[in-house]
Amino acid sequence: MENYIVSARKYRPSTFHSVVGQKSLTTTLKNAILNNKLAHAYLFSGPRGVGKTTCARIFAKTINCFNQNAEGEACNTCESCLSFNDQRSLNIHELDAASNNSVDDIRSLIDQVRIPPQIGKYKVYIIDEVHMLSPSAFNAFLKTLEEPPHYVIFILATTEKQKVLPTILSRCQIYDFTRISVADMVEHLQIVASNENILTEPEALNIIAQKADGGLRDALSIFDQIVNYTGGNITYQSVIANLNVLDYEYYFRITDAMLKGEIRSCLLLLNEILEKGFDGQHIITGLASHFRDLLVSKDESTLVLFDVGASIRDHYRETAKHCPDKLLFKAIVLANQCDLNYRESRNKRLLLELTFIQLCQLSESDQTQPEDIKKKS
Repeated sequence: MENYIVSARKYRPSTFHSVVGQKSLTTTLKNAILNNKLAHAYLFSGPRGVGKTTCARIFAKTINCFNQNAEGEACNTCESCLSFNDQRSLNIHELDAASNNSVDDIRSLIDQVRIPPQIGKYKVYIIDEVHMLSPSAFNAFLKTLEEPPHYVIFILATTEKQKVLPTILSRCQIYDFTRISVADMVEHLQIVASNENILTEPEALNIIAQKADGGLRDALSIFDQIVNYTGGNITYQSVIANLNVLDYEYYFRITDAMLKGEIRSCLLLLNEILEKGFDGQHIITGLASHFRDLLVSKDESTLVLFDVGASIRDHYRETAKHCPDKLLFKAIVLANQCDLNYRESRNKRLLLELTFIQLCQLSESDQTQPEDIKKKS
């Protein structure tokens, strides 16, 4: 029986070109290699699952490659590349600072640094979660980090740059990795699905990408979970059912009832959603985001701020035509205020119901306002 490999490992990038959503950083690193302007220490910082350690490994492999191509990529055929791919390279060392954070661990690393590489130009030390080092370990590391041997390069990776000592930061070239956009993640998930012969719906992949919150590793983990749930046919309904995501259709039904001022219909919809097991705060934050999305759907210029599938985008655009800007502004404020008060409220359901009642009254106030002005004039 063939061993199963999770998608996050199976489709882990092996070249700068295959890194998703970090083009400016990979271009900078490739140019540094091509122009032979390598620093002795780098710091890669950013959220989890955006490619920090992956880029560090690719960078380490590429600078030791014997046959780099014209674009600054590793050849993946020379002995140095093959040894790295087979995880037997003696030039590239990884240290997990979360579990090796003492002074003795750093002193052991410093002793290794003194030995020059046997094959290739550089010895590369990748220290992951470097912010976990103890203050004394940081201090022991300072001198070596500032003036390492010419054949040594340090690559530090961290999710919490603010916890790294300023004296360490000042000795490194700092690369800030950004969250990966929903569009980039959806495109990558489509490639993975195509390679694995898995059927997908665009809206389903979009929900997975949004749930991952900018982390491609999280998106691929969720993708694997959904594949196991559906058996290889990923639909919008199967994704929202497995991830416990509230269907967009509920938000549209609430909006229709709100525009018509149907308080009882709104309360019944709220009850239906609560009976499905959704948390009240999840409902109200989702509703606030829904009103915001309706607002940006009203103008083509702001549609770039809206990350959803094509069919849902059309639904938003059509519904937004019936929602005045002023009403949406007030609705966002009401929903946000409910979100802020929700945790401290003793009767959380009543707070939700009161907010829904106030939302339904917004359309009535907008209709009566012009008549009131006429009476006063």
